[in-house]
Amino acid sequence: MHGPETHAWLSALHPKGNMGEIRDIVDAVLYLESAFFVAGEILHVDGGQSAGH
Repeated sequence: MHGPETHAWLSALHPKGNMGEIRDIVDAVLYLESAFFVAGEILHVDGGQSAGH
């Protein structure tokens, strides 16, 4: 989605210090699909960007 020349700058904005990968989204979807007792939740897969907000 973003050009490789922006990755270092964008990574510095994240609390975890790196940008997410497609696998991060896949893992979240697979978790929600298999977590029978989880309902009505919003799962932020954003590397901590929304923490504390």
